[in-house]
Amino acid sequence: MRITHLGHACLLVQTSGRRILIDPGAFSSGFVDVTGLDVILVTHQHADHVDLQRLPALLEINPQARLYAEPQAAADLEQAGIGAEHTVAGQTLTFGPVRVTPVGQMHALINEAIPRVGNLGVVLQADGEPSLFHPGDAYDAEPGPVDILALPLNAPWAASRHTIAFAARISPRVCVPIHDALLSDLGRRLYLSQVQSLGPQTMQVRDLADGAPCDLT
Repeated sequence: MRITHLGHACLLVQTSGRRILIDPGAFSSGFVDVTGLDVILVTHQHADHVDLQRLPALLEINPQARLYAEPQAAADLEQAGIGAEHTVAGQTLTFGPVRVTPVGQMHALINEAIPRVGNLGVVLQADGEPSLFHPGDAYDAEPGPVDILALPLNAPWAASRHTIAFAARISPRVCVPIHDALLSDLGRRLYLSQVQSLGPQTMQVRDLADGAPCDLT
C-alpha cells in the first residue's frame, strides 16, 4: 500500500492496482492534479473534506473515477450538480480486489449549538495488503482490527486526550497523522509528540506531511 498525504484530511491510497482518493477538501491543495483515480470517497459534507468548487475539475480529469459520499454529503453534491453514489454503514463496496467498508454514523460533537451531521469513515482492505481506516470526523466508529490508522491530530471537536484514547482503542501497527490544517508548525509538533509519547507503544507514527508517497507493508 502506498499512501500520500495531500493536505489536511486528504489521502491518496494506492493498493492492489487501485488509486483511491479520500476527502479532497478545501483545506487540501495536493489533489487538484491527481489523475488515474478509480474511486473518490467523501466521509461527510464539511468543506474541509469535500471541496465543491474544485471537485468538478478533478472529476473532469478523472472521467473513469466513481464518486461515493456519505448520504448528506451526496445530497449537497447533487445540489451542486455533482452526481455521487451513497455510502451505507456496513455495506462493503468492491473495486476489483479492494474492499471499502463504510463505518460509523455521526460527526463528532463540536458544540451543542451546532447540529451534528452524518459521518461515515472508510476501511480499505485487499488480500495481501495492509488495511487502512480513515475515520473522517469522529472517533466512535468500530472498524475492527486495522493495520494503518489515519489519525486526526486536531479539530474543534477533539482534545488531545481524545486523540490518544482513540489511537489506543484502534491500536494499529501504524498511524498516519491527518486533519492538521488548523495547526501552526509549533502546534503540530506538540500534537505529534503527544501521539508519539502517549499513544500505544506498539504503534509506529509515520508523518507524511512532506507530501511524498510512502510505501507501507
